[in-house]
Amino acid sequence: MQQDMPDQNFHDTPKLHEGELTNIRELNRRQLEALMKELGQPAYRARQLHQWLYSHQARSFGDMTSFSMKLRQQLASAWSIRPSSLASVETEPTQGATPGHLPTSKFLVRLDDGELIESVLIPSEERMTACISSQAGCALRCTFCATGQMGFKRDLAASEITDQVFLLDQEALRIYGRGITNIVFMGMGEPLLNLDQVIEAIATLTDQEYRFSIPERKITISTVGLVPEIGRIASSGLKTKLAISLHSADQATRERLMPVAADYPLDALSKAITEYNAKTGQPVTLVWMLLEGINDSPEEARKLARFAKRGLCKINLIDYNAIINLKFRPGYSDTKTMFIQRLLDAGLHVTVRKSQGATINAACGQLATRSVNDASKPQQSL
Repeated sequence: MQQDMPDQNFHDTPKLHEGELTNIRELNRRQLEALMKELGQPAYRARQLHQWLYSHQARSFGDMTSFSMKLRQQLASAWSIRPSSLASVETEPTQGATPGHLPTSKFLVRLDDGELIESVLIPSEERMTACISSQAGCALRCTFCATGQMGFKRDLAASEITDQVFLLDQEALRIYGRGITNIVFMGMGEPLLNLDQVIEAIATLTDQEYRFSIPERKITISTVGLVPEIGRIASSGLKTKLAISLHSADQATRERLMPVAADYPLDALSKAITEYNAKTGQPVTLVWMLLEGINDSPEEARKLARFAKRGLCKINLIDYNAIINLKFRPGYSDTKTMFIQRLLDAGLHVTVRKSQGATINAACGQLATRSVNDASKPQQSL
């Protein structure tokens, strides 16, 4: 069931007219420090301002009571505060669902400039996972992915990434009665193509002094396998998990599925994985979407096992979810069973991800926003 968001106070709705004050949430931490220095304020004021914006979720500078009236007026005269907002919410129908099944919810999020992205809440008995976007659209054009077919719009700012989490945490409490426990960067876009903003967002989301805080190990970053950026993550000190969308351990097949693979051959990717293992001490999860007649053969299973055993890797198998205009089909159950058994016989750790959200186009590979006109409905801000 899709639910448009109710009207809110006028100051919560993004105003997109010309001449509006710049949104201060566009500034990163270093830029906030430079702003406070320009205003003649001590360096710690930047930290306080960041806390007001992202921990206290301040809606106006007048709310920032630890600042002098003069400073609040200076900020209000030059800047505005406009977080992202929810345009609509769609939750899986529960009629006919398996007993105990918790429905997935998909969220259309409107950014301050009117651009739209999608995010997903995936509940289970043990956790509440937020699937977050890092870009509006995607430039990589993986052949099985709806986001890749809509093209690339722009990178998201760190604040637009964190806004998704804050909005979804509120909605998780409203819909399911509990908040977010895990975050996966598996929504729209390639996170490693926007890595600076992703890292800054993670720093905010894991800050233990903030009202919303989540351990880094509860966050997974997914990538198609951008080798230089995998190296950056390995050297960054991040304790997040890393998932690589592999989908084939045959170079030619992988390039047909994911054109970017031509720039990062399997040998280079394997080397990046072993270096990541060595620097972090952590395994990498290889994500494999089973596609009938393409990557579900015994030979593909053998090549995957050989590739995975070159480093410290786990395998996560997922079913293909139908996407309009994309002519792929999921592997048959018997084929899937055979594929799994061959990997287990090779001594690999294999998990099978249950598909959730397919009925509302919220499953893996299905995210693609509608036009701005289709979503020009009343909104709910953070």
